[in-house]
Amino acid sequence: MAKRTNANNQLLSLIPPLSILGGLIIWELVVKVTAYPAFILPAPSQIFNRFIQSIQSGVLLYHTGITLFEIMMGLVIGGLLAFASGYYLAKHPIAESVLFPYIIASQSIPMAAIAPLLTIWFGSGITPKILICTLVVFFPIQVNVIAGFRDIPRNFRDLMRSMRADRKASLRYLEIPAAMPLIFAGLRISATLSVLGAVIGELTAADAGLGYLINTARGQYDTAMVFVAVLMLMLIALTLYSLIVFIEHRMLRWQHIE
Repeated sequence: MAKRTNANNQLLSLIPPLSILGGLIIWELVVKVTAYPAFILPAPSQIFNRFIQSIQSGVLLYHTGITLFEIMMGLVIGGLLAFASGYYLAKHPIAESVLFPYIIASQSIPMAAIAPLLTIWFGSGITPKILICTLVVFFPIQVNVIAGFRDIPRNFRDLMRSMRADRKASLRYLEIPAAMPLIFAGLRISATLSVLGAVIGELTAADAGLGYLINTARGQYDTAMVFVAVLMLMLIALTLYSLIVFIEHRMLRWQHIE
């Protein structure tokens, strides 16, 4: 029975890569049969060749590095601000009632509408892109921080009081560990949104980054390069998400101990 279960699990694990491979083969055949021009729909083989060329020239790595720096800075700054403000609002319900309508209103504004304003105020450099990433990642983390600190059972807090734990000890040994699952849930969402934030800023006005590369390739009808840049953005999002999940599993191993 165990061997049959393992065999079934192995077969199931092969389905996603085989599905992707099948889709690529169909895509290649459709392009070959219909003879679509490369500027309309390039074949996977053409996209792969363009990827190799951009790697060898260093263009792709350079622009990927710029975008990745913007994303990481936005995640760090937005995450720290969201954690600090979320903890404060969780402890002060009156302040939350006063400030939360403004926070909600700020999130209802499309980032594509804010990006031109930030470009006017801060120029076309890297600063507005980091600010957009910060704004994008801020809200999901903050909401989960507030929920995490609010959802701690009262009997746990009573236990800490009975042990005469001060605020620092309570924060370190009770509140942060208890809120971690929800905080990581916010980080997982923000990791993917941060990629969108960086690209929105770069598509608005930039002289470097994957968004700039997409704009340039689109203007030159280099559709294969557009696909390469988009695939790199997908790879960054998947890598960041997987990294956060890995860190979460490492830090929250105690939850799985029976």
